[in-house]
Amino acid sequence: MNSFKQFNFQSFLYEALDASNFTLPTKAQERIIPLIQKGESVIGQSQTGTGKTHAFLLPLMDQVDAKLNEVQVVITAPSRELATQIYQVAARLGSFAKPAIRVNNFVGGTDKLKQIERLKTRQPHIVIGTPGRLFDLVKNQALRIHTSSVFVVDEADMTLDMGFLKEVDQLASHLPEKLQMLVFSATIPKKLKPFLKKYMENPVHKNIAPKEIINKAVENWLIPTKNKDIKQLIYQLLTLGSPYLAIVFANTKNQVVEISDFLKAKGLKVATIHGDIASRKRKRVMKQITNLEYQYLVGTDLAARGIDIEGVSHVINAEIPTDLSFFIHRVGRTGRNGLSGTAITLYTPESEASIQKIEALGIEFQPKDIKNGEIVEAYDRNRRKKRKAQQGKLDIELIGLVKKKKKNIKPSYKKKIQRAIKDSNKQKRKLTQRSAMRATRKNKKQNY
Repeated sequence: MNSFKQFNFQSFLYEALDASNFTLPTKAQERIIPLIQKGESVIGQSQTGTGKTHAFLLPLMDQVDAKLNEVQVVITAPSRELATQIYQVAARLGSFAKPAIRVNNFVGGTDKLKQIERLKTRQPHIVIGTPGRLFDLVKNQALRIHTSSVFVVDEADMTLDMGFLKEVDQLASHLPEKLQMLVFSATIPKKLKPFLKKYMENPVHKNIAPKEIINKAVENWLIPTKNKDIKQLIYQLLTLGSPYLAIVFANTKNQVVEISDFLKAKGLKVATIHGDIASRKRKRVMKQITNLEYQYLVGTDLAARGIDIEGVSHVINAEIPTDLSFFIHRVGRTGRNGLSGTAITLYTPESEASIQKIEALGIEFQPKDIKNGEIVEAYDRNRRKKRKAQQGKLDIELIGLVKKKKKNIKPSYKKKIQRAIKDSNKQKRKLTQRSAMRATRKNKKQNY
């Protein structure tokens, strides 16, 4: 693999990379950086963990002229947390430049009047923020983005899902006609395509998959709920597993609150994250989690793609996400930075179709269950289907053997066929007996 030297960046970027112990570019960086350096507009389709943020920040910061008092790059992210993460990386890289590259982060929940006042005297070189706050500042003629020749839309599908595409469209309309646009997204939904077509002429589309869909260091368990109380089951898993730090994911705010309240009532110190929690409170909670004041976090998918937490040992999916791409983002919170992790997914028979779609991506589950207060190996949920498939295979083989028996063949081979038929019939009887015994036991249980 080539080093970062192949890109011929300015020396300050190599100092910044060395300070962060980054020596080799990722696959995404090797493919995207040269395109950005050529001035191409790019649609980068990539999952979490591909090194996407550095893939666009490094070549863009390399082109910034810090002597100019004008905006040169605009970057949007759908959540405050994502915008702040990009800002932190950009600010660190920019601090090594001489003169320093000015990077500002504008997100909701912060003092807009102060931001307007500061922008009167000095414009940032790189603007990062949530679409709503950025457009507010542009509308107030405080932030002057018309000088920018680059527009980056990060997590475009999430931007669409959260209803911010209109603001992104309005921001794009204030930018020069000759614009280099970089759009990054885990998926490209149909509703996103008109926007891309409107602002991107002949973009280069790069679909960059991570090395592994799920880190091999992560154990991926599948546990049936079997009419159990899901909240009680989650409590059992959290207290049995002795996690260092665990995240429980649910699909809606109401479910998050219910699970969180249940666990708190059981005596666990639980943090809660969802879209309706104010930005300041979210920041405070995240700081408390970083300081290990909480061992458990219950959240919506905002925590899957919007928050990066170090040291997560366990992830529990209280249910399978509606958008299956979030499954990868959720599980990707654990097993990071060379550490191992455990991802646990709870499922019902109704979610079988979703489980099969996840498995079709090449993800393998380990069947588990809780018995007598312990997590134990469980039966493969598809064992009956596999048994029927095997039985069908035996029947086909048997027909073939009978046909062969009718032909004039050697006596020794006839005996071999007879033994095979006898063994096949014996196996059928065993399967029938087992089924009968299970039915008897089930009836006994119901009668008690």
